Amino acid sequence: MGLDPSVIGVSTPPTEFSWSERDVMLYAVAVGAGSAEPTAELNLTTENTAGQALAVLPTFANIITRITRAPVGEVDMTKLVHASQAMELHRPIPTSGRALVTATVVEMLDKGSAGVVTQKQVAVDAEDGRPIATTWQTVLIRGAGGFGGERGATKRVTIPEREADFVRTASVRPEQALLYRLTGDRNPLHSDPAFAARGGFDKPILHGMCTYGFTGRLLVENFAAREPSRMRWMEGRFTRPVVPPAQLTVEMWVEDGAVLFRTSADGGVVIDAGRAVFAND
Repeated sequence: MGLDPSVIGVSTPPTEFSWSERDVMLYAVAVGAGSAEPTAELNLTTENTAGQALAVLPTFANIITRITRAPVGEVDMTKLVHASQAMELHRPIPTSGRALVTATVVEMLDKGSAGVVTQKQVAVDAEDGRPIATTWQTVLIRGAGGFGGERGATKRVTIPEREADFVRTASVRPEQALLYRLTGDRNPLHSDPAFAARGGFDKPILHGMCTYGFTGRLLVENFAAREPSRMRWMEGRFTRPVVPPAQLTVEMWVEDGAVLFRTSADGGVVIDAGRAVFAND
């Protein structure tokens, strides 16, 4: 029982995922679009507003690729902690469509008391096979180390010490996790007080990928409000959970053609070592 390094490089069979305009609009609302001012982000939340064409938040790519995960061995999944997430957009996500998604374990690191596993998910258009998005999910599994695997160092983005170039804020509503779970992540850690207590939390916590989506939306708002598809890359490392209600603050630094960022909630960092890339055209 434990992590199985022999699965590294082995891909799952394709799994189909389909979505509609309703799904992308629900996702936008679930990560805070329109919460401060209902008419401010109608290009993300409505499909029938005059002069507005519905656009898809780039972080919706993580909803598409969430459909499948590669097996990693026999481990206690209650010991799993989402450590980091990255995504690359190969083209704008259509407002509705079908994708075929495959997952591959690309790395397993032996940290002694824990194992660190990175999976890559690739989504291609089910009709023509063109790539849509690639995502990478890294998880830490407590108690799953000691399997004799590679002991690599974790690569991190270095956040500048100077004052941020831009700062954006957003409020996480008390019921935000209940709304986000309607996008498909029904983990009771985010809704059931008894389950959350077994995980060591006083109350249900916000989905890490909801915090990631909020952050991505604020990055888009700052750098590509009318053209969300200009975001081509986003990565970040989760450092602690958010407990609703909360105030999120995203600090942004423009460095060498990229945007480095850090997200805080009520004074504590929740996403660190963030990096996003936007197309100039």
